[in-house]
Amino acid sequence: MRRSVVAWLVAALSAATLVVVGSPFAGATPAYAPLDRPGPSLSVPAATLRAALTCSGDFTHASAEPVLLNPATAVTPAQNYSWNYERAFTAQGRPWCAITMPFHTLGDIQTAGEYLVYAIRTEYAMAHRRIAILGHSQGGMSMRWALRFWPDTRAMVDDVIGMAPDNHGTVLVGPACQPGRTTCVAAQWQQSDQAAFIAALNSGSETFAGISYTEIFSNTDEVVVPHSSSALKAGPGQVTTVATQQICPLDVYEHLLIGTVDPVTYALVMDALTHSGPAVRSRISPLVCLQTYQPGVDPLNAQNYIQMLSALPNLLFVPVPFANLVGAPELAAEPALKCYVFAAGCP
Repeated sequence: MRRSVVAWLVAALSAATLVVVGSPFAGATPAYAPLDRPGPSLSVPAATLRAALTCSGDFTHASAEPVLLNPATAVTPAQNYSWNYERAFTAQGRPWCAITMPFHTLGDIQTAGEYLVYAIRTEYAMAHRRIAILGHSQGGMSMRWALRFWPDTRAMVDDVIGMAPDNHGTVLVGPACQPGRTTCVAAQWQQSDQAAFIAALNSGSETFAGISYTEIFSNTDEVVVPHSSSALKAGPGQVTTVATQQICPLDVYEHLLIGTVDPVTYALVMDALTHSGPAVRSRISPLVCLQTYQPGVDPLNAQNYIQMLSALPNLLFVPVPFANLVGAPELAAEPALKCYVFAAGCP
C-alpha cells in the first residue's frame, strides 16, 4: 500500500503513543453496582459540560444518523477529527458533536464519563433520535463507562464504534508507571489491563441490548496489546470485532493511523452507520485496499499538518513519568473508584 506525506507524518508520531502503565488491582473482587441502578447526578458543573461540547449540522432534518466524536488520550477533538471525520461527516450532511475532555483526555476517565453522559443526553435531545458514538483509542472505550453506570443513556445510543479501543486495557509494562515509585496521570493508570477501572468498566455486562458494537483493530497496533483487548466478550448487544487486515491483508496502518486516515477503518465505520446492526465485513469492497486515505483527508491542506504537529508534544510526554504538559494531576497510584461503582452505592 502506498503512503503519502500525511500518512508518514502521522506514523512518525506513533512511537510517542506507547502508554506504559501498571496499576495493579489488589484485593478481592468487589461487588459492583447493579446494571439497572440509575446513575448518580453529574458532579461536573453544567456550564463546564456545555462548554466542552461542539456540534455541527442540522440535527432536526438530517436523515443521516448523528455521531458523537470521542477523542483519544493526549489529544483534543480538533487534533483527532477536524481534518478527517468531521470533514467527511459535514460533506455527507451528517450532524456531529465532539467532546473536549479535561487535560487533553489525560485526566480521570471517570470524570470523562460524566462529559459523555451529558453529551449523549444533549445530542439525543437535539436529534430526537438515537445516536452513534465514534471513538479512537481511549475514546473507543470510555463511552462504555457512561453506558455501564448511567443506564438511561443506553436507550439513546444506537451504535458504539471503537477504532483501536482498549476495552480490556493494555499489558504494556515498563519504567513509567509503577505504584509508589513513579507518578503518572490518571488516564495512564486506568488503561492498564490490571486497573480497577477496567475491571469495573467490564463488570456485569460488556454490552447492552439494543446497541450495536463495531470494534475495529489493527494487527500492527503497538499500543493496544494484546490486540484482542479491543474485543467485547459478554452481554446481549450485537458485536462485530474485526481487524483491518481481515479485509486488506497488507494494511499497515497502526494505532494512530487507524483512527485518523485509514480507509479500511472508515469503510467499516460507514457500514455501521448506514446499516442496522454493527458493521459486516463481507459488505466491504476489496477496492478499499487500493485507497491511501479515508474521505475527508486532504494531503494538500496545511491544516492536516498543523493539527498533527500540535498534538506531538503531548503525545511525546504520554509515556514519561513525573511530568505532563497540560497540568493534569500526577498520581502515585490509580485513582480510587467512585462510590457509585459499587453495590453499596454512595452515602
